[in-house]
Amino acid sequence: MKRRRDGLLLHHDPAAAKSGERTILGGLKTKRLDVTVTIPTIGPVLAVSLKGTHNAFRNLTNRMEEAAGDCTNLHMAYPALVYGFWHVLRANEADDPAPTAHFRLKDGCYDMHDLAILGGGELTEPIQRYHHALERLSDREDLRDHPSRYEACGLTLVKSRGGPVECGVYPEHPPPGSVLDYNRMFRRLYAIYDRRFVYNAPALRSRTEREIWDRESPLLADVISRDVGFAEMEPRIG
Repeated sequence: MKRRRDGLLLHHDPAAAKSGERTILGGLKTKRLDVTVTIPTIGPVLAVSLKGTHNAFRNLTNRMEEAAGDCTNLHMAYPALVYGFWHVLRANEADDPAPTAHFRLKDGCYDMHDLAILGGGELTEPIQRYHHALERLSDREDLRDHPSRYEACGLTLVKSRGGPVECGVYPEHPPPGSVLDYNRMFRRLYAIYDRRFVYNAPALRSRTEREIWDRESPLLADVISRDVGFAEMEPRIG
């Protein structure tokens, strides 16, 4: 990051990256999180848990229970925490003419338990149930609301056939504007963070106000905008 008079420039430096997860205290047990934002003397203020599943979708029932439990655990310790849950699923299709060989195939096709998209383009029943469950776990508004709901949830289905150009996010599942659209999820996380830690606490604003990246940032202008893999992403820029 470099600061100039009219804004902040975001650069990409792979050498500066470090692997690992942050462990924070929960109401019942500690929790390792994929993304955590903390502010000294305030504590964790925003977090995102990311899960990925590429087969055996019948086990999504266990994911529902884990998601509700993780959320409750952290909100017990940090009621004001803005917490998001993002689940990425491999969208194996029933009419895929060349299914991936490392999956268990039946007559040259994916097993029903490993399917996400049926021949007509609709979601399989396990995915539909999971979709509805995540909707009910999402959209916690106030820190006094029930701790078992996330401030926002996202569900993303990624195409599993074709090369790098053909693969990408399914735009129909969930549709744009859906409760589970991942772009909506991030917009909502930012908005709730601003409400809780900036507007409702003006005395702390100098420490809690978010930075806005300049649209001319090298990472945005030279990397993300030219990569088709980021076509669906809406970067936060000013």
